[in-house]
Amino acid sequence: MNMHRKLGFMPGLTYYLLNGQLFKIEQFQYVDEMHICVMAPNMTEIRTLLLIDADSHHADVFLDALLNAIDGPYKGEWVTTLIEGIERLKKRDIWAVFVNLSLPDSQGLETLDNVLLAVPNVPTLILAGTKDVAVSLEALRHGAKDYLLEDHLDRDSFVRAIRNMAERQTAREMLSAEKERAQMTLNSIGDAVLSTDMEGRITYLNAVAEKITGWTREEASGKQVDDVFVIIDGSTREPCLNPLKTALEQNKTVGLTRQCILIRRDGAEFAIEDSAAPIHDQHGVMNGAVIVFHDVSVARAIEAEMSHLAQHDTLTKLPNRTLLQDRLSQAITTAGRNGTRIAVLFLDLDGFKHINDSLGHAIGDKLLQSVAKRLLASVRTSDTVSRIGGDEFVVLLSEVAHAGDAGVKAGKILAALNAPLEIDQHSLRVTASIGVTTYPEDGQETAMLIKNADLAMYQAKENGRNNYQFFEKDMNVRALERQSIEENLCFALDRGELVMHYQPKISLTTGEITGVEALIRWQHPERGLIGPLQFISVAEDCGLMLPIGNWVLRESCRQAKEWQDAGLRPIEMAVNVSSVEFRNEDFLEGVRAILEETGLSPHYLGLELTESVLMQHAKFTVPVLKKLKAMGVRLAIDDFGTGYSSLSYLRQFPIDTLKVDQSFVHGINADTDDATIINAVINMGSNLKHRVIAEGVETVEQVAFLQAHGCDEGQGYYFSRPVPALQFAKLLKAGTTIGLPN
Repeated sequence: MNMHRKLGFMPGLTYYLLNGQLFKIEQFQYVDEMHICVMAPNMTEIRTLLLIDADSHHADVFLDALLNAIDGPYKGEWVTTLIEGIERLKKRDIWAVFVNLSLPDSQGLETLDNVLLAVPNVPTLILAGTKDVAVSLEALRHGAKDYLLEDHLDRDSFVRAIRNMAERQTAREMLSAEKERAQMTLNSIGDAVLSTDMEGRITYLNAVAEKITGWTREEASGKQVDDVFVIIDGSTREPCLNPLKTALEQNKTVGLTRQCILIRRDGAEFAIEDSAAPIHDQHGVMNGAVIVFHDVSVARAIEAEMSHLAQHDTLTKLPNRTLLQDRLSQAITTAGRNGTRIAVLFLDLDGFKHINDSLGHAIGDKLLQSVAKRLLASVRTSDTVSRIGGDEFVVLLSEVAHAGDAGVKAGKILAALNAPLEIDQHSLRVTASIGVTTYPEDGQETAMLIKNADLAMYQAKENGRNNYQFFEKDMNVRALERQSIEENLCFALDRGELVMHYQPKISLTTGEITGVEALIRWQHPERGLIGPLQFISVAEDCGLMLPIGNWVLRESCRQAKEWQDAGLRPIEMAVNVSSVEFRNEDFLEGVRAILEETGLSPHYLGLELTESVLMQHAKFTVPVLKKLKAMGVRLAIDDFGTGYSSLSYLRQFPIDTLKVDQSFVHGINADTDDATIINAVINMGSNLKHRVIAEGVETVEQVAFLQAHGCDEGQGYYFSRPVPALQFAKLLKAGTTIGLPN
């Protein structure tokens, strides 16, 4: 990182604009690539901030923040490892520390603990990943002053953090000065101070104590401490033993109860912390007691809010999965001890996706909130209603006499949900499918009860929705799912529910789109978009593969020609061919007819066949492939490396392309032999004059490996997911999908 250039140093530049003021260039002291000092006129005290972070982008933002902080001057220093950071902290002139919890030589809370151990009195702020909110909250309990999440990390967030630390330091300095003045008369007095004589009568209150208790010094003087300093246990609401009296009785320092609440004179409540101690005269004789305390209501409220957020759904305010599991675990323990029964109701809204997609997420969110209210109104206060994600809710009935009672409750919930909902001038009707399990019959653990209730819920959907089903041990969920798919798939083609998505193939040399693979999807009217893994095997078993395959080939060729007619660059359209299609006696004629019908040149059609398809009838395969090749069609072996193809046949097959199976690509960075296999395939493809394409490319590391080993092309989520035709046309017009690694 060249901070020198980032500051704007250029030949002939005399002044630099900072926070609306012009400064001479010498007011920016360039130290080296890891240090920069931002000076301002008439300022001599420089605060040094240390950034411990391996990410150079974070360092850039950090520097930018220093340049824009209005309460400087600041000196910024940057190191990339914990070891370097600790060494720097040993010099003892750091004002504040920003440390990333993910460093090359240290990870997690241990990183923070080591920094705090090195400089316990230096304010420390952590940087953490988007998914590390829980870790960040734990870091605050370890001693961090604040945290920044990396997806919100920008100049302004750094500036705010720096300003907050400066304000806290100013507040600490003012408090320290106040304490020093108070020490002259009160002998080490803290925030709020209250003292008594040996009989427990009030002798002194400072201004803070007056404010918190609601009593002035004059009013409180001479009164019994229990009349002025009224405290209760925040958990039980029972009176607490007064620590001043205990200090007098035991002649020792006594701490307050952890959840201590002080009730002010007007009834207002404050959470307080600290301790009471006896007062001794110059001869060591005890002559009273003093308590030093401070208001921690805000801190307690923040702590409670953080705990609530961690255990509740932000949209509906219902308990989330975490809190549900905790309560369900407790309920199981109680039921097991008492020999009682509990029930779990797994509820999924019917058709919510359609409402969400057609009316928008804002309406969908309000619908979920309304459903949550109706669910709460349908159960007892001792029961738990939780939202575990999307349109899924789980209801825990903490005690049911009989399993049938759970069914009655499920029926009442369905009835409550059936009533119309008026949301933003839309009259909506929503139904639900509910699965029911009971303890101990359907599971002994939380996960099993929820899982089985989920399975029963799917049975309710299969039974027409808007009903509830009890879990049954002999449920064959897969069979039911398969039956449902088969029944609907028979009509999907006629109804126009099958659609094509397209995934680009990318040159690993130029980054250009070199081809595209056509991938079928089923736009199910109720379940939404369904991938081929969920229905292709069913189509093969029930004799639908030939008409579906024929439609896929025709639609893909038609789309390729349409792109060409629109002026887009011609590229190869790759279509997968199943074993059923390839073995069909009309396959060759069907390909020829579709090419003629759509007007697509055979040179722009590629057919992809797996090794197993080619090798099932190898002797039959060779002549068919040669005829396809004679037509001008390009041929590829798909999922290469997962079958049992013979090298001798590979030489006979008129193949143009080998596609390396994604399972090998995914294993590139793992401790496996996949990298060696891929390298061997690339070399073999090169020797056989075959183009080699790697499937399932998802990371920059995989791209770099494939480039380094001479792989021709890549295909996968790193470049683009399969997209609809219109979206792919935009990609093709642009020519590339994403930049290749340098």
